[in-house]
Amino acid sequence: MHQRALRGGLIAWIMAACLVGAAVATTVMARAASAGCQVTYTVGSQWAGGFSANVAIQNLGDPLSGWTLRWNFGSGQTVGQAWNAQVAQSGSAVTASNVSWNGSLASGGSTSFGFNGTWNNSSNDVPTAFTLNGVSCTGGTTTTPTPTPTPTPPTGTPPERTVRVFWLKPSDVAYDQRYPDGITKVLQEAQRFFKQELGKTFTLNSPVVEVVNGDKQRSWYENTPNCGDKYWWSVCNMEDELRRKFGLGAPDNRWINVGEISAEGDGAGGGGGNGWVILSGHDADGAAGINGPMNRWYGGMVHELGHAFGLPDATSTDGTCMSASLYDYPNCHFSPTQKNGILNGPFGSFLS
Repeated sequence: MHQRALRGGLIAWIMAACLVGAAVATTVMARAASAGCQVTYTVGSQWAGGFSANVAIQNLGDPLSGWTLRWNFGSGQTVGQAWNAQVAQSGSAVTASNVSWNGSLASGGSTSFGFNGTWNNSSNDVPTAFTLNGVSCTGGTTTTPTPTPTPTPPTGTPPERTVRVFWLKPSDVAYDQRYPDGITKVLQEAQRFFKQELGKTFTLNSPVVEVVNGDKQRSWYENTPNCGDKYWWSVCNMEDELRRKFGLGAPDNRWINVGEISAEGDGAGGGGGNGWVILSGHDADGAAGINGPMNRWYGGMVHELGHAFGLPDATSTDGTCMSASLYDYPNCHFSPTQKNGILNGPFGSFLS
C-alpha cells in the first residue's frame, strides 16, 4: 500500500493507491446471455408445528455474481431462522438472497442454504416452482440477446449525505447489466461491513449505481495523460468527467462519491481519499463477477471507502482492512483507532 498525491486541479487531494488485483483489461462485448437453473428442495426433518429444509441451487447458465431465489408456499408454511442466505417472506412469497461468501456461481456451480420453518401439522407440500434472478428453474437453459439500452442517469438528484455511486461506460463499450448489478452488491456488502464494525453505516441510493455514458472511447480514457503517472490516467479522466457532468466537488460536502470505469490501459489502478473512491476496469470486472474471487473486491471496496472516510493505510499487514489484510476479507476488521477515525472524521456525520 502507498499513497500518491494528485495534481492541484483535483484540489490536491491524496488518493491511497491500492491495486486490489492484477490489472486485466477486458472489453465488454454485446452477446447472447444464457440462463438456467435447477433447484432441489428437501425437507430434512419435521415435527409437530416445525420443520427444517435444505435448498440446493445449481446454476446452468452464465456465471452469476449474485443470486436471488424466489418461490411460493402453498400450504401456509412460514420461514424462521435461515443460514447461508438472507431469507424474507411476505404472505406465501419467499425471497432468498446470497450472503457475502456464496454470491458467485460459475456455470455449473452449486450452492445451498437451509432454514427452519413452521407448518400446519396437516400438509407440508414441497414448492414446485422456483425462479433464480427472475429465470424459471426448469433444469434447462434459455438463451436471449443481451439488451444494449442507452442508459441515462436517474432523474432528480440523490439525497445528500449518502454514498453516490457511478459506473462510467466509455462510448465504445457495450452496456452489460452485470456491472451495475455487481457494483451494487459490492457496495451493499461494504454497507453491511461498516454496520458490523461501527454500529453505524452509510446510506446508498436507489438505484445504487448511476450508469453514465462516457463522452469518449475507452482508449481515450486510457491514453490521455492526467494526474501525472499513467497509473492514474483512466480514473482521473473519469473523475474529471463525473465532476463536470454532475457538478461534484473534491471533496464534496453533499456526498461520498464512488466512481468505477470500464477502462484502465497498461498501468491503471485507483484509490480513495477525501470523500472519493475512483477505480478502474479490473475492479469493475471483479464486481461483475468475471475477474477473481469476490472477497478480493469486497475487501478492496471496504479498504478504499476507509480512505474516503479519512483513514490512512496501515503501516503493516496488521489484520485490519486498511492493510494488505484486505485480501483475507471478511477476516479483516477496523481497529479501535480506525473506528474512531471514521466516526470522528470529516464524513462521520454521514453514518447513521
